[in-house]
Amino acid sequence: MNEAIQKKFQQEVERLKGLQKDSQKIIQSRQQLDAQLNENTLVLEELQKLESDANVFKLIGPVLVKQDTEEAKQNVQKRIEYIQGELKHCDTTLKDLNEKQESHKESIGKLQQQMQQMQVKAAMKA
Repeated sequence: MNEAIQKKFQQEVERLKGLQKDSQKIIQSRQQLDAQLNENTLVLEELQKLESDANVFKLIGPVLVKQDTEEAKQNVQKRIEYIQGELKHCDTTLKDLNEKQESHKESIGKLQQQMQQMQVKAAMKA
């Protein structure tokens, strides 16, 4: 009986570690997305200040290609919307992972209590 509880305890700990690792990856992704969002927001603000006939260039590989100002604004706005969607996805995933972690922490706590109770009973018998 004791071995079964210890095995289940180990499995719960391993699952919790895996979830924590996944959370770290999502947090890193979210930080990168935040940086991209800030960068693109600044670019859009600068584009908004330009006259409609201003020259705008886009870097494609090693070449600067002339681009229409309105087209550039639309492209940056679409990128911002995409990044915001990815941020929402990250937030949802993180929330789900946190809930799973809490569930595993509760299971671990219950298993620890069971193991302590078994140790106390074994000590009383001895």
